[in-house]
Amino acid sequence: MTEQTFTIKQTAELTGLSEDTIRYYEKIKLLPPPDRKDNGHRVYRRKDIHTIKLISCLKKTGISLEAMRPFLKASGNPDPAEYIELTQTLKSHREQIVEQISSLQQLVDFIDVRLKDGYPSGEYSDQNPEDGAKPISVEEMSYFPQLRKRANRRIR
Repeated sequence: MTEQTFTIKQTAELTGLSEDTIRYYEKIKLLPPPDRKDNGHRVYRRKDIHTIKLISCLKKTGISLEAMRPFLKASGNPDPAEYIELTQTLKSHREQIVEQISSLQQLVDFIDVRLKDGYPSGEYSDQNPEDGAKPISVEEMSYFPQLRKRANRRIR
């Protein structure tokens, strides 16, 4: 049985990346050079698609393309003990992402409270703790300058 192969167009569709991005990753040697048909067209295999998806995932964590190289090299080895430094780096990126999610959730909560209160006509003091909403910090208020101005007017 022969292994299934994919054109660059099919690979782009399966990975969600553009053909140009895939070619760029090849150019900078993030991806190995693909096999070619007799007519010179690129041929990709499942392992190539897996690697491209790994690159996309790592990129979403904020890891630079250059910093991905060791991760890609290690991806074929299932023993994380051999790559302690990479494991620590990935854990650090994970912690940063969790912090970002928490910060974004606070913003969503802030917006939800404002919408519930009839944004922008609601009071701009701390929310009622009984409704379970988190208090709005000065930093969060800075994301919404129009609210900060109104809150400052009411404080005076």
